[in-house]
Amino acid sequence: MTRTWLRWLPAATIPAVIAAGVLAGSLPANAGDPLPAKSPEQVLELIAQHRDPSFSGTLEQTSNLGLPDLPQTGPGASSGDTAWLELLTAPHTARVYRDGADKARVQVLDRLAERDVIRSGDQLWFYNSKDNTAAHAVLPSGGRHRPRQESAPTPDRLAAKLLAALDRSSNLSVGTDVDVAGRAAYQLVLTPKSSATLLASISISVDGESGMPLGVEVKARGQSDPAFSVAFTKLSLQAPDPGIFQFTPPPGATVKELPVPDHKAAGAKERHGTAAKGPGAAAKDKAKVSGTGWESVVELPAGSLDKALKSRGAPDQQDRTGSAESLLAQATVPVPGGRLLSTTLLNVLILDDGRIFAGSVPLERLQAAAAAR
Repeated sequence: MTRTWLRWLPAATIPAVIAAGVLAGSLPANAGDPLPAKSPEQVLELIAQHRDPSFSGTLEQTSNLGLPDLPQTGPGASSGDTAWLELLTAPHTARVYRDGADKARVQVLDRLAERDVIRSGDQLWFYNSKDNTAAHAVLPSGGRHRPRQESAPTPDRLAAKLLAALDRSSNLSVGTDVDVAGRAAYQLVLTPKSSATLLASISISVDGESGMPLGVEVKARGQSDPAFSVAFTKLSLQAPDPGIFQFTPPPGATVKELPVPDHKAAGAKERHGTAAKGPGAAAKDKAKVSGTGWESVVELPAGSLDKALKSRGAPDQQDRTGSAESLLAQATVPVPGGRLLSTTLLNVLILDDGRIFAGSVPLERLQAAAAAR
C-alpha cells in the first residue's frame, strides 16, 4: 500500500485531511458484470497489492465544509500563502498524470487560468498561467520529495492516509458496489465507533480489477452530501505521453529558482539548538495530542500562529501577514476566551493566550482540553 502523502496542508489541519475525501460516485456497478463478493479484509488485501501505476485521469473536487468563500480582491484575497485554503473552499477540476515514482504532473484548471506542478526525475516545476510565473527546483538525487504546493490529492494517496488511521476506533464494512469513471469498484466503509466526533463515515472506492483506490466519500454528522469530494471522472491506466512531463516556461514568464532544504543539516541544527536550550524548551515547542482515534485533540503552543504568519521573510512580509490575519478574522467567530474556526469536519479554537486546539470534535471538547492544560 502506498504510504507516502502529499503534504498540501499544515500539520495542524491533519484532522481535516483525515476527515476529507474523494467523491466515490453514486451509480451502482454494471449489473451485467457484478464484482465477486469480498469481505473488508479481502478488499484491504486488494488495496495492499496495488502499486503506483502509470495512469492519467481527470479529478473533480467539491467542498461543503461550511468555510466562507475567499475574497477575490482586497485584504485577505487568495494568494500563494492561502492557496491551500482556497483548495478547500471552491470546486476544482484537475488533470493528473503519473508514470512511475518520479514522473508526475498535476494541472489544476481554474476558470480562466491553469496551475501546474510537474516533476520529471530531479526536475520540479510550478507554473501559474494567470500571472505567467514559474518556480523551479532541482531535487537531491535519491530523495523522495514530492510537490507541496497546489497539488490535488489523488484518491490512492488520500486512501493510504485514511487507512493508516484505521484502528479500533472504527468499524469496517463493505457497502454496495459503485461505478467510478466507468470502472466497477468495491466500496469500503469506515464508521467511527465514537459519537463524540464530527465525522459520520468514510467510503473508499476500490477498483475491482487493479485494487487502485478510485475515490473516497466523507460525510459529516447531520450532512447528507459529502463534506469534501474529489472524483475521478475519467481514468486511463495506460502510460501517459512522455512529453507531458517536460516543461519549458512560456516566453515572458518570470522564473524563480527555489532552494531545496538540506534536511540532514536542518535536523543537525535543530538538535544542536535543542541541546543549547535544554530539553524543557524543546518540549514546549512541540504539539501535544490528547484523546485517541477520531476524538483526538491537537494542541499547538502559544506563538505557533504568529510563527506561521511570519515564516516567510520576504520584503512584503508585513502585507502578507496583514492579509492572512484579515482572512483569519473573516473565517472565525468570537467564543469565550478566543476565536473559533468551525467547519463541518474540523473545529479550531484559537485562544487569547495564543494556544491553538484543533480536532474533529465539538467546540466543548476543545474547551475541555484547553481547561485541562
